[in-house]
Amino acid sequence: MKQLTLLIVLVVLYCLPMQAQPGKGVRWSHDGQAYFKATPAGIEVYPLSGAAATVKVPAAAFNGLPIRDFYFSADEKKLLLYTNAKKVWRYETRGDYWVLDIATGKLQQLGKGKPASSLMFAKLSPDGTKAAYVSEHNIFVEDLQAGNITALTTDGTRRFINGTFDWAYEEEFGCRDGFRWSPDGKQIAYWQIDATKIRDFLMINNTDSIYSFTVPVEYPKAGESPSACRIGVANIQTAKTTWMQVPGDQQQHYIPRMEWLPGKNALIIQQLNRKQNESKVMLCDAATGKVRSLYEEKDSAWIDVKSRWDDDNIAGWDFIRNGKSFIWVSEEDGWRHLYNVNMEDSKVTLLTPGNYDVISIAKIDEANNTIYFAASPENPTQQYLYKVPLTGGKAERITPANQPGTHEYKISPYSNWAIHDFSNAVTYPVNENLQLPAHKSSTNVVMNAISKAANAPNKPEFFDITTVDGVTMTGWMSKPANFDPAKKYPVVFYVYGEPAGATSLDAIGAGRNFLYDGDMAADGYIYVTMDNRGTPLPKGRQWRKSIYRKVGLINARDQAMGAQALMKKYSFIDPERVAVWGWSGGGSMTLNLLFQYPDIYKTGIAIAAVGNVLTYDNIYQERYMGLPQENREDFVKGSPITYARNLKGNLLYIHGTGDDNVHYQNAEMLLNELIKYNRQFQFMAYPNRTHSISEGPGTFEHLSTLYTNYLRTHCEPGGK
Repeated sequence: MKQLTLLIVLVVLYCLPMQAQPGKGVRWSHDGQAYFKATPAGIEVYPLSGAAATVKVPAAAFNGLPIRDFYFSADEKKLLLYTNAKKVWRYETRGDYWVLDIATGKLQQLGKGKPASSLMFAKLSPDGTKAAYVSEHNIFVEDLQAGNITALTTDGTRRFINGTFDWAYEEEFGCRDGFRWSPDGKQIAYWQIDATKIRDFLMINNTDSIYSFTVPVEYPKAGESPSACRIGVANIQTAKTTWMQVPGDQQQHYIPRMEWLPGKNALIIQQLNRKQNESKVMLCDAATGKVRSLYEEKDSAWIDVKSRWDDDNIAGWDFIRNGKSFIWVSEEDGWRHLYNVNMEDSKVTLLTPGNYDVISIAKIDEANNTIYFAASPENPTQQYLYKVPLTGGKAERITPANQPGTHEYKISPYSNWAIHDFSNAVTYPVNENLQLPAHKSSTNVVMNAISKAANAPNKPEFFDITTVDGVTMTGWMSKPANFDPAKKYPVVFYVYGEPAGATSLDAIGAGRNFLYDGDMAADGYIYVTMDNRGTPLPKGRQWRKSIYRKVGLINARDQAMGAQALMKKYSFIDPERVAVWGWSGGGSMTLNLLFQYPDIYKTGIAIAAVGNVLTYDNIYQERYMGLPQENREDFVKGSPITYARNLKGNLLYIHGTGDDNVHYQNAEMLLNELIKYNRQFQFMAYPNRTHSISEGPGTFEHLSTLYTNYLRTHCEPGGK
């Protein structure tokens, strides 16, 4: 149920010319002075200094295979190529892999003889002599010289999963790649997920055959026990697995993180209880399976995992001092801070004191006694680079003060270079290479882009608004072109409002409606968003976690009271032309606002909405709401379906019938309730489309046209 604000950015970026810029996973050169990129010419080297790119591996060396991704061995003598990628649920994590020996020119396909596009997460061994991968729910190791393939597991099925994860783990923890080579290359540690007790949710495909067929998804709904999970260590020579003796019921706990300790025959794991409000870090002896506890944490609401502050990346562990301690993120003092956890005596030391949140860790530069991280103590809509000493202390801002907006930094292995990505509400995304810690750029791409956008027309205005409940929310407002404050204009609120995302960020997309077919400002609409309590803004733990057990209530009230406060403050907002729309969790919010506050909101467009929160997956919903067995009334009170009888205004409800995330059953449940009370509405089902409603020719154009026509019809544009 994650919000789709990123779609705004993606739609914009797809319209821009392609540039030689790395993606989220930068492939750094061994010396940290360049990065690699796949181009039609092959694998090219882009020096961070700005020197001209050169071809490291020509495309002819791998027969011009269309490359989806690639990885070099540690010595850069072998190249692992990923191609022919296919989707597994939301991500293209299944495909074909090839290995190129750069010196000899030998190109070989891994898993030869296995079904096409069936390999997942192939990784070279530390010494580059072997490769491991998952195929059809089992883990295999292939000797690159001899070509021998050894199965480390043989019991894998669709519902008994080795080396990868089930739907819920992937969606809600960011867990996809489920195995790790040991540092010495002699063992592989892996997750085994037992989903055999999880009921399948059956989606129906009516479009791809004259006879319909079901598409099963092992999907644990809120209140249902999750898949059982355990960690094993397989010996490469014997294919024998030693299971880690992790305490606790395997089906009532989660293990979202697992990594090898540097240079040791041991693992470190994180275990969460079912409610996700108790976290335990444990050490596991890989040889015996014995486990001991190292560090524990509790929260009265929930505890986030690494993927929530690391761009959905759950992998990795931030070790320092040769594995004698590690950096940990916690909210135990009311703010999201960095801590040093000593592995020898479990001593925990606060590194980032102060009343501000660490948004994410950018780089731990142990050689220079520095931690780089993202934060924005003064403005929750923005993001900047800061640093503190590795021993802790006062945060120092690195990003220049004259660059307001959202900054991301991909810092090189030796921390002397960074790829700097920037955008704000009026500046399209740009990037530049710069030197750290001076933040020195030879091209000034970012500053030039800021200067160019300085006089952009119809800039969205950022604001704070305080409700009658004393809650201050940040937001932005995009006013109509040729705005006349003496007139009254229709307002369209864009909402999300759940813990998975924020909408009021000062980044590209602010003030723009990617779904509207035309120019909202030119047509005479005010476009507004606000972030309520519970959204993941850097405003402290209390802000984020006050929504616990109140999803659908406290967030809806904040939005409604915020709308009232805006209309009271600005007389140019027409209270008779108030519309609201959102997607996924924002669709749920739209329904709750229309149903719970029908005198404020006159028109709503809800897309892919959860109408009944008891239908959503257990990891997400129980994290923020508790267990239905203990507080079912909170789930009922937070569900739009509970208030459907109150609909007074205009509702357009849209859902894809092939949505594996927010199931189409939500639509039918809600439709039944609206029908029961004779509430009239408009409904559009997109056949066999998923949560993004993006598949098939003409789909986006149709959705955009439908959305725009409905809004124009029921929320008349223009000032009066």
